[in-house]
Amino acid sequence: MIRRTLPRLIALLVGVTALTFAASTAVASAAEPASGVDDFDFSSWDATYEVGVDDEGRATLHVEETRVAEFPDFDQNRGIVAGYPDSYQGAGLDTRIISVRDENGDDVPYEIEKSDGIVYVLTGDDDYVHGSMTYVIEYEMRDVILAAERTNVDEFYWDLLPLDSTQNIDAFHAEVVFDDALRPHLTGASSCYQGPQGSTATCDLTEDAGVFTVSAKDLPAGEGVTVAIALEPGTITQPSARQPNSATDALPYAIGGGAALLSVGGWIATSAMIRSRRRGTGIVVAQYDVPDSMPPLLASAIVPKAKNSLTAQIVHLAVRGLLRLEDLPEEGATKKRRPRLRRLDGPIPDPLDERALKALFNNTETDIVMKMPKNSAAFAKRMVALLKAGPKAAEERGLTTRARSRSAQVIQMLSLVALAVMIGLLGWGLFTGRASAGPVFLATLLCAIVVIVSSVVAFKKHTVLTDEGALQLEYLEGVREFIRVAEADRLRMLQSYSGAERRSDGSVDVIHVYEKLLPYAILFGQEREWGEVLEVTYAREQQSPGWIDGSSTGLVVRMAAFSAATRSSSTYSAPSTGSSSSFGGSAGGGFSGGGGGGGFSGGR
Repeated sequence: MIRRTLPRLIALLVGVTALTFAASTAVASAAEPASGVDDFDFSSWDATYEVGVDDEGRATLHVEETRVAEFPDFDQNRGIVAGYPDSYQGAGLDTRIISVRDENGDDVPYEIEKSDGIVYVLTGDDDYVHGSMTYVIEYEMRDVILAAERTNVDEFYWDLLPLDSTQNIDAFHAEVVFDDALRPHLTGASSCYQGPQGSTATCDLTEDAGVFTVSAKDLPAGEGVTVAIALEPGTITQPSARQPNSATDALPYAIGGGAALLSVGGWIATSAMIRSRRRGTGIVVAQYDVPDSMPPLLASAIVPKAKNSLTAQIVHLAVRGLLRLEDLPEEGATKKRRPRLRRLDGPIPDPLDERALKALFNNTETDIVMKMPKNSAAFAKRMVALLKAGPKAAEERGLTTRARSRSAQVIQMLSLVALAVMIGLLGWGLFTGRASAGPVFLATLLCAIVVIVSSVVAFKKHTVLTDEGALQLEYLEGVREFIRVAEADRLRMLQSYSGAERRSDGSVDVIHVYEKLLPYAILFGQEREWGEVLEVTYAREQQSPGWIDGSSTGLVVRMAAFSAATRSSSTYSAPSTGSSSSFGGSAGGGFSGGGGGGGFSGGR
């Protein structure tokens, strides 16, 4: 019997304990709910707005505001926080808090904080307040009346309640009192609006001898009351911040535009200087060959916008008999193959050619074969160094130098002066509180970016051609002209040159001349056109190219494939092996609060 009863008693005891704990928790929660400092309401809110004018003719405002707050009985609040604007339509309001009192006229402790154009009044001290508490806040402002452009009147257009409040208001009452100096200037036009931000719902606004009255009941949180009362135009003197000022409103744009145009002029002057240094005699004569001292690596350093200089250099070595291109895909082939380079023995025309051979094969031996790598970082690094050797050799051989444009420097100095003036006017606008200061700031920022970038271009040294470099460029332009003209014209030119390489029968060896020009056609971006010319020439002479495997048919296609393989090999970079974060919000799986920053936001 005891064995059956004991487990039941234990189960009953556990159940009673659990119920008791749950009940006590519920009672405690009901007694002290977890509420925020904004969880209270106002049983009444009364305010008197006294609108006047000072000796300067500017509007003044004196306000006495009485708020009765209903706080909870538990420890939640130490007081209220009241916020008032410190600027209005581009002008400061000079908001000044005079006092905070209770219903008996006794002072209530308070602190003042300013943030983002709002003056905050934080009432109370470290002690909690409970039940009904009255706060009488007295403050002053100025320049509260606008010269309304759309309606051509002076207007007291004022929000009597904050529209971002989280407290309900049981009863609201406000009076707007105009002093004796302003009452004669009232036009009789007035409006009242009630509701959340943007609401056009109207409310009753009564007037008696210059005193306007509005009342409302049961206002929910976030619902405001706004009045608009018109006076004759010109009644109020507006602060300087609201009056037109071309020096801070319009002049900065004109000066900034001038600075930007001058910067563009600096760019143009720099470009003109670079182009002018490319002019030698001004006469371009068609040329059918290129001297040994001008390999493609060197030519690419003086030819503007040269293309595929590495491919051009390799083909140059091939047509000179120093290597052979092998295993290139034939026309119509579907299988992709990596081309091979076979090193051949022969006289090396120029030190850059010798450096190119060493970089390609990473060896000085002959009759070795190198397959163009697909993903070799070491090969790509050697190719990058090889491409830099061309400009360096051009400078060492006196073909290029570095120079600045004097005219661009002068123009850019003027641009910097204009920017400095614009910044000064922006500072003036910010200091005087001009409404135009915001747009002017953005315009100044954009202008500064343009001027700074242009200054870098104008004041730094640029690579330009020397007199000898300009002559060599004109010679290469003659080669471009020879490649460009029609076949009949080319043959006529070759027959007229006594220096053209000829066969034993005295005829010109056209194939040999054309092959030597192919690398430079690649530099000029004419490889397709010149490749087709070579195909026709090989077919006419019934020969096959000796510098590349296969027949002459489909030469253009094979050269395009070789050029693509060369680019991929020379630009390969090894993938990064660095560690990465396990979080990736931009790729999915992120969460709010998972990044840096944050902070705290709460109430008093």
